[in-house]
Amino acid sequence: MSAQVTPKYTLPISQRIYVVAIFKGMLITARHFFKNLFSPRSLPTIQYPEMRRAYSPRFRGLHILTEKANGEVRCTACMLCATNCPADCIHITAGEHPDPEVEKYPVEFNIDILRCAFCGMCEEACPVDAIRMGPSYELADYTREAFIYTKEALLRNGNHTISKVTR
Repeated sequence: MSAQVTPKYTLPISQRIYVVAIFKGMLITARHFFKNLFSPRSLPTIQYPEMRRAYSPRFRGLHILTEKANGEVRCTACMLCATNCPADCIHITAGEHPDPEVEKYPVEFNIDILRCAFCGMCEEACPVDAIRMGPSYELADYTREAFIYTKEALLRNGNHTISKVTR
């Protein structure tokens, strides 16, 4: 048995000359440029503060801590949300509750929004529906420290957006 030698494959000359491919790419870019230049109304642009993007009701945005009817935080500091968080952005410090019938409550409840993946695992893990992800999506600020949301800030978020959450 003799081994057959397969000839080495070489690209055709039209594919080996890169100038043709570069020219085709430049034509596509120029076509898009002039189309967008002379018909800007066809662009998918939203004039942001005046017009808002419509999101699905399932959209997960700003985190909200909910309250009980008596005004206390609903969270029982069970740490399930922090345990399930894949980004490890939730930090809870538990403390003894003054009421002997309540075992513990969160002394500190911080969420680092810059690390958050907005996956909703914290919301799904919470057995008492203490943390929700609301419909608000405008999360902008000037410093990194402003993106660490404390318990008070998360409760404040719920006070003005909880009426929009349909649960």
